[in-house]
Amino acid sequence: MKQSLQLKLSQSLTLTPQLQQSIKLLQLSTLDLNQEIERFLQDNPMLEREDDDEPEVHPVKADGSPADMQERPVDTEAPAPSEIAEPDYDAEDALGDSYWNEAGSGRQNNDGDDEYDAQANVAQVATLREHLLEQLGLLPLNPRDKALATLVIDVLDENGYLGSSLEEIFEMIPLAIREGLEIEPEELQIGLQLVRQLEPCGVGAVDLKDCLMIQLDQQYSADPLYKLARTLVAGHLDLLANKDYSKLKKTLKCDDTLLRQAQVLIQRLNPRPGAAFGETDTRYVVADVVVKKLRSGWTVQLNEAAMPKLKVNQLYANILRQHRENGTGLSGQLQEAKWLIKNVQQRFDTILRVGQAIVEKQQRFFEHGEVAMRPLVLRDIAEELDLHESTISRVTTQKYMLTPRGIYEFKYFFGSHVDTDSGGECSAIAIKALIKQLLQNEDPKKPLSDSTIAEVLGKQGINVARRTVAKYREAMQIPPVNQRKSL
Repeated sequence: MKQSLQLKLSQSLTLTPQLQQSIKLLQLSTLDLNQEIERFLQDNPMLEREDDDEPEVHPVKADGSPADMQERPVDTEAPAPSEIAEPDYDAEDALGDSYWNEAGSGRQNNDGDDEYDAQANVAQVATLREHLLEQLGLLPLNPRDKALATLVIDVLDENGYLGSSLEEIFEMIPLAIREGLEIEPEELQIGLQLVRQLEPCGVGAVDLKDCLMIQLDQQYSADPLYKLARTLVAGHLDLLANKDYSKLKKTLKCDDTLLRQAQVLIQRLNPRPGAAFGETDTRYVVADVVVKKLRSGWTVQLNEAAMPKLKVNQLYANILRQHRENGTGLSGQLQEAKWLIKNVQQRFDTILRVGQAIVEKQQRFFEHGEVAMRPLVLRDIAEELDLHESTISRVTTQKYMLTPRGIYEFKYFFGSHVDTDSGGECSAIAIKALIKQLLQNEDPKKPLSDSTIAEVLGKQGINVARRTVAKYREAMQIPPVNQRKSL
């Protein structure tokens, strides 16, 4: 093979460390940004806050309650256990009391000699298992029956249902515990009956029907509507769920009044008795900008409480100037500190510019609400501000604005659209709001079908297909027409 030299010219884009840091900071939420800055403050002596005190950042739960901002709830469910958690005791100690006294919420003894631990004394939300074990410990039961009930409690899912048959539960029990308790599969029925007597009523059920039946039997057996409600649950839950009232009245030989009263009684029952227990993951957000209405119009300001105030440590900077020949390491940290301060400021400047552009284009929303939301895409803001769409995407993700109407993520104001008869465009958010209004004002005895809603919107100049209406309705978690019908 013959060797040769070739000269080739090419272009490539190289991101400088400063630009990489700028992009990284831009895509962080304000809470994440403050965590990142804390890391820099710990690692870089050339960087410090302008004040000795921590900045007063006002996080709010993403639903809308406390402080200056509102929060948005995030509902997370703990996964159902796949097998029984093996208790921490030996087989020969299976009937001892130590294991059964564990119920509670993690309280610790303190003899007064140990240093006070504030974290250990924070009130904790009891899990369903802890709640049931605590009740079990108060019952006058022998250790064996408590053990059987605990084995059943250990396999309940997050809703309080028994996820497996008693035979399957028996097979999941570790052999050492089975031999220590000397139990047979049918004896687990004793434990199940004990669990079904505990609160919340309905735990230990095998399915929805069983759960509702337990609650009716234990709480409403003296109610005049008990028999009708029990008959409905036992054999006609599907018809009740589909609101097929005509067939129900014919089958049960009852009138509208009795059927409505029995339905109200069933609606009092809790289909997920265990769902109220356990930890919830609440997501906190901090508003990056604040939107206010003044006489001159709508204004957008940065949330000063969310902006970290940083500066170069002058003491170390002076030392560096006096000993430049020996300060190579500090010189690099000084440059890093300057970059960070500049990039943080640039981040908030960009957020403010984008926030102002959004508010300017969506003024009708702030005046009239969701029905007045106009169509908007990232490209519209990018072209107006002479920025790249990827930059707008980073700025609108996990960045929030506090407005008189609530707290919203920037990305909320962007969305798809449909054409109108007048040649204009209508935002998907506005269409959803119109659909919501129509359904809120519908006759519950004659609810509007998706086709009817599409026709009503068409008369207003908004042409949407029935399937589009169905898609928007489902996105708002509104049930179909047959499930909205009432007596």
